[in-house]
Amino acid sequence: MELSAVAGSAVLLAAGKAATLGGWLGDLFDFGGATFWVLIAFVIFVAFMVWKARGAVTGALDARAESIRSEIEEAQRLREEAQGLLADYQRKQRDALQEAEAMLRAAEEEAARLRARAEEDLAASLKRREQQALDRIAQAEAAAQAEVRNTAIDLAVSATRKLL
Repeated sequence: MELSAVAGSAVLLAAGKAATLGGWLGDLFDFGGATFWVLIAFVIFVAFMVWKARGAVTGALDARAESIRSEIEEAQRLREEAQGLLADYQRKQRDALQEAEAMLRAAEEEAARLRARAEEDLAASLKRREQQALDRIAQAEAAAQAEVRNTAIDLAVSATRKLL
């Protein structure tokens, strides 16, 4: 309302000045002419529209601002949720990498144990076979000595029989 009062005062001051000047501007502010009253009606109409529309415009602007505010809050909530999910997935990835590294270390240790046991088993097997070979050689030597002895005894007995 204050704006329309100031505008009305400005129009009246301009009308007084224009009336003294004459010309088309003087006709516009001639209080008895129709042009002046059309101008007054237009100013009143504009002031009324501003007064009535201000509530609707501010309401629409407030509604839009609230809508934007709620969208921003929703975006912030979604961002925080996404950051939480990202942190969870990064933690899960770290855990999975640590678990994979632990599994790899365990597999390497198991492979080293199996390799050492295989080497020990191979060495024991070779030692057993070597011992078996030595035992067979010893048996063969003993059998050969027994055969030589038996042959010598047989020859001695046979020679003794011939002599007797």
